[in-house]
Amino acid sequence: MKEIVLDTETTGLSVKDGHRIVEIGCIELDNLVPTKNIFHCYLNPERKVSESALKVHGYTDEFLLTKKKFNEVVDEFLEFIEGKKIVIHNADFDISHLNNELSLIGRKHIKMENVVDTLEIARNKFPGSGISLDALCKRFRIDNSRRDKHTAILDCELLSKVYINLIDQKEPSFEFLSQKNNQNSLSKKTYNYSKIIIKASDNEFSEHKKFINKELKKNFY
Repeated sequence: MKEIVLDTETTGLSVKDGHRIVEIGCIELDNLVPTKNIFHCYLNPERKVSESALKVHGYTDEFLLTKKKFNEVVDEFLEFIEGKKIVIHNADFDISHLNNELSLIGRKHIKMENVVDTLEIARNKFPGSGISLDALCKRFRIDNSRRDKHTAILDCELLSKVYINLIDQKEPSFEFLSQKNNQNSLSKKTYNYSKIIIKASDNEFSEHKKFINKELKKNFY
């Protein structure tokens, strides 16, 4: 199964304040393994970067001025994500900005039903604990020392590792087929094998004791 890990950087927090995207990063996963397929671009947001956003990602107005506009990369971007689940940390933020960009050029929105939000997974899995990308990297011992600034493609690399850990922290279980109500059809039941305790019967204990005594007499008397 192919999925896309996605991250964006923007000129500011809210689309309601007219903020725009300045960077899109995407990494393709195939059965949770990163492929060599990536989509990455810097964008001219056609407005100034806020001071708070500049501190986060460091992309200046001068640097972004020469980059392509969203409408120049949209077809390539949509083709890259088409038909794949999109994995995002704090999906509401990125999807709101992406859908704002799509609205501005009259294109269809990305549906949330196609999105996996790792922030929500982490919130449910570790209630009361830190669930930022940095906190999850620390929890899973993922090296994020290169993350001096927030950059979309680097954050995608880190998130791809976090995501694999987030969905792979379940205890192993074994599936057995059991017949139900003497019917011909079989149904699957899932057992946690590590928690099954099988106790010997009194008769089995008695037979085992006889066997041990017999072997002791044979070898020592």
